[in-house]
Amino acid sequence: MSEAGPAGARDAALRLLARREHTRRELAQKLARRGFAPDEVEPALEALADEGLLDETRFAEVFVRSRVERGQGPVRIAQELRQRGVPDEVIDPALAAADVDWHEQARAVRRRRFGDAAPEGRKELLRQAQFLQRRGFTAEQVRAAAAAVDEDE
Repeated sequence: MSEAGPAGARDAALRLLARREHTRRELAQKLARRGFAPDEVEPALEALADEGLLDETRFAEVFVRSRVERGQGPVRIAQELRQRGVPDEVIDPALAAADVDWHEQARAVRRRRFGDAAPEGRKELLRQAQFLQRRGFTAEQVRAAAAAVDEDE
């Protein structure tokens, strides 16, 4: 391992940030697993944040974009960001900045998974709705996706 102390923690954190964006919590956990003490980690993370190298707003924006591309909805994205330690005051603007029509996103995800045909019967409709809910769409967005199928016919 490289030198100990805040400088060593900073170097290790920089190497992690070079691979991908991280939240403050993620970096703190990874550095702790590498044997750095909290009194070494905190000053290092504070310095990285002051330098703009550790930015939870930037992390949230990148994360939201990547999850939208995967076909996930706003509920799931927000939940995953919270699990990573991103505060709500960062999550809400990041979701808004993504400029996604969530209703259209839900329709597109439903079409990709189940095709253009309307669900045959209530059981299939429920299966599709549950799929969309697991993907993180709200009940309203799920209903809009189902209604769009009815309109297409």
